Amino acid sequence: MTIRLLQIDTFTERVLGGNPAAVCPLDAWLADDTMQAIAAENNLSETAFLVPEGEGWRLRWFTPNVEVDLCGHATLAAAFVVFEELRPGTERVDFETLSGRLTVAREDADLVMDFPAQPAHPAAPPAALVKALGADPAEVLAGADWIAVFESAATVAGLAPDQSLLTTLDRRGVVATAPGDAGDADYVLRFFAPKNAVPEDPVTGNVQTALVPYWAGRLGKPRLAVRQLSARGGRMVCEDRGERVAIAGRAVRYMDATITAGT
Repeated sequence: MTIRLLQIDTFTERVLGGNPAAVCPLDAWLADDTMQAIAAENNLSETAFLVPEGEGWRLRWFTPNVEVDLCGHATLAAAFVVFEELRPGTERVDFETLSGRLTVAREDADLVMDFPAQPAHPAAPPAALVKALGADPAEVLAGADWIAVFESAATVAGLAPDQSLLTTLDRRGVVATAPGDAGDADYVLRFFAPKNAVPEDPVTGNVQTALVPYWAGRLGKPRLAVRQLSARGGRMVCEDRGERVAIAGRAVRYMDATITAGT
């Protein structure tokens, strides 16, 4: 038995930029432990598996150590594979997921994901959060992740968090965010999720479901240019649509391979 694996660089227009995700198109599901082992072997922040279902697809995402219920960049990668390889010429794909139906539409060179909004709420920061980040945020929000809001992009760029201390926190991960520099982006961010074997994610789509409602309200504008300040870096354009969030980005193919062992 062989499995096709495509590695896609997302939220970028160039190979070796943005956030890489592996995509494995399947005819039928593998055992969960096999998919988890493949994700661990890939050692990327996410590996996506998709199986045809009706007119669309069922989509699942695995980090190197756990299945997750929502992932942005691996959804973008899976949509890219559908548009470019599996159903060329289509303009929209529907994925059934643990977070409900997610739609991705092709708009010129962009792929636009439609995700549920998941607003976070102001909260008192746990002492371990501030200690782990090594800097005092101006504001803290709690949602699926802890969100530390700083006043400058330079502060976010300069963070060197204590990864072991981050794993003691009671949320999936920690987002550090700040207003963007003039003309560069409306806001910037970094995302740390060592609990999920992702010390720092290169570019993160799913956290925008919490950041977009916050920044749209704070800046008074629904459409937002976003830059992630990781080593690889990445950009996206997001839009606040009330109960939904649009996340637009581009993707390029890095690798097309075949898995022949461990299946």
